[in-house]
Amino acid sequence: MIVLGIESTAHTFGVGVTKDKKILVNEKDTFTTKEGGMIPNEVREHHEKVKDKVLRRALRKAKVTIKDVDLISFSHAPGLAPALIVGRDFVETLAKKYNIPIIGVNHIVAHLEIGLATTKAKDPIFLFTSGANTQIIAHEGDYYRVFGEALSIAVGNALDKFGRNIGLGFPAGPKIELLAKEGKYVELPYKVKGMDVDFSGIVTKATQLYEKGVPKEDLCFSFQETCFAMLVEVTERALAHCEKKEVLLIGGVAANKRFSDMLDIMAKARKAKAYTVPFEYAGDQGAMIAYLGDVMYNSKNYKAPGVIDIDPRQRIDDIKTFWR
Repeated sequence: MIVLGIESTAHTFGVGVTKDKKILVNEKDTFTTKEGGMIPNEVREHHEKVKDKVLRRALRKAKVTIKDVDLISFSHAPGLAPALIVGRDFVETLAKKYNIPIIGVNHIVAHLEIGLATTKAKDPIFLFTSGANTQIIAHEGDYYRVFGEALSIAVGNALDKFGRNIGLGFPAGPKIELLAKEGKYVELPYKVKGMDVDFSGIVTKATQLYEKGVPKEDLCFSFQETCFAMLVEVTERALAHCEKKEVLLIGGVAANKRFSDMLDIMAKARKAKAYTVPFEYAGDQGAMIAYLGDVMYNSKNYKAPGVIDIDPRQRIDDIKTFWR
């Protein structure tokens, strides 16, 4: 079965193609700025502009045509509504024109499942870190359960907001990681509340220190170290609580090498194994959407819904994992 996957939850418009669950291509185009952050309508305009080009490129590299596609899978939740609408409308147009069935999948579940598919992890604690979401997740009793999360803004948004405040543009994460290599530690707020974390205070304090003349290299180093330490702490607690021996780092922030190294150090101390999703599948992309669509659609328990629409606020712990 050939599956076309369309990702459009936030800044990235991605198109992936899988054949019998094997990833053939993973093409994308990402909204960026030199200054400022994501403005939803500008993201929508970006997706409208690039969607046909990214699709053509993906089909060409996969050496298939749209008529070869057996199923179209798209990210229907959660995300920015204007961006989600672009993906939904694009998929509906293709499905109607070429008479192809469609399936909507949860973007966060896709991150988890592609992590399992591309690593040796079997039953881990998932540390999901992206722009819009930061959650500590485990699979228990036919559902993905959230054991902790960010109380205010997600770690990816915290990085981007801080980066925007010091003039790094969007996305800021890779630039912060680079500058951090030249910095030294300064104290920043560390807020862990039970199993939850709070990043709002650290953004405010780091910005204030920058305005007082503290070098941005020092602030980037300290910002990373503090945020990642908070997340490693609650992940370690989840490992102990759930009595698991694996942890899997996924989502866009998983691309940060320092983050991956810190998690590995913690896991080794607990005689556990840490995995990080491969770089190509860390951020938002269409391959994970195509893969999950294939898995769900071909499950013996799959039942086609009457209507498929976007759901910008759908939570992962509301979805029964019938395919597992």
